[in-house]
Amino acid sequence: MRLGLNLVPPDAGALLEEAERLGFAYALAPEGLRDAVSVIGWAVGRTTEIGLVSGVCQIPARTPAMMAMTAATLGTLSGGRFRLGLGVSNPHATEGWYGRPFAGPLHRTREYVEIVRMALRGEEARYDGAHYRLPLDESGTGLRLPAPAPVPIFLAAVGPRNLELAGELGDGWIGTFLSPDRVRDAVARIGKGRERAVNPAPDFEVVLTVPMALGDGPVAELARPIAQYAAHFLSMGHREENFYYRIAVEMGYGEAARFVQDRYVAGDRRGAAEAVPFEFVDAMSLLGPPERVADRLKAYAEAGVTTLCVGPIAPTEPERLAALRTVAGLL
Repeated sequence: MRLGLNLVPPDAGALLEEAERLGFAYALAPEGLRDAVSVIGWAVGRTTEIGLVSGVCQIPARTPAMMAMTAATLGTLSGGRFRLGLGVSNPHATEGWYGRPFAGPLHRTREYVEIVRMALRGEEARYDGAHYRLPLDESGTGLRLPAPAPVPIFLAAVGPRNLELAGELGDGWIGTFLSPDRVRDAVARIGKGRERAVNPAPDFEVVLTVPMALGDGPVAELARPIAQYAAHFLSMGHREENFYYRIAVEMGYGEAARFVQDRYVAGDRRGAAEAVPFEFVDAMSLLGPPERVADRLKAYAEAGVTTLCVGPIAPTEPERLAALRTVAGLL
């Protein structure tokens, strides 16, 4: 297992430089209400060796042709270090923010990836699908990129069928909010998809993002900032359509998850964060003193993670930099 950095401003520059110096495999730029492509483009100019991953570019935000152009450009500018992370997003963002329909997410993802792959191979973009049609007019001429651009594609996935799709279509998978046991289950699902792949990736990547708070104080106190982050994700959209909410329910925290979402929607974000069970946060984070974190690193490696992207949480930049050095030494 290798390490990666979850690349989030404001001190992304210092963390990125330290991660590259420490030999981290990847810097992953999340995309939510912050654009991943801009962060990756900025990171290309500040680095020479570390791999760069969009984590993840949201499918409803860009047409497949635009995504292929962007991936090809970043792949060229980075000297082949870019990995295109894609995700279908969720109903809340897809319909409420991008104004696009969310129906048929699995089929939509399949068509999108097929078009992006077609374009990155340098082929003429011609596609007749249920969600995408190129050219739009039958008499139109399909376009193509100037040259092939072999950019690997990592798919983000949560649900069982989406995990299998990631194994079938992707060169890797990006996961979040998962304990080692749940990673093991996800890897098994991905394996079923890989059995259906026409040309399975020989070195499939299992990339997991985890928050990290190191220290010798009470572990429950270290978890508090992460609980705020968890409360936000548990409350995105209606609970019946929220992937992260369903994870909490499957882990046995259904009643707590309902209370968290009710508090968050009511505007009580502090109360929502305080209601997030410590055990839920602990299961999907690196928390505590070095020996405790070392045990969790081993568990993730044994579960099948190939790259663990850590997001250090601490009050100051020097402490966050020190956390990167500590986890690198533990690995």
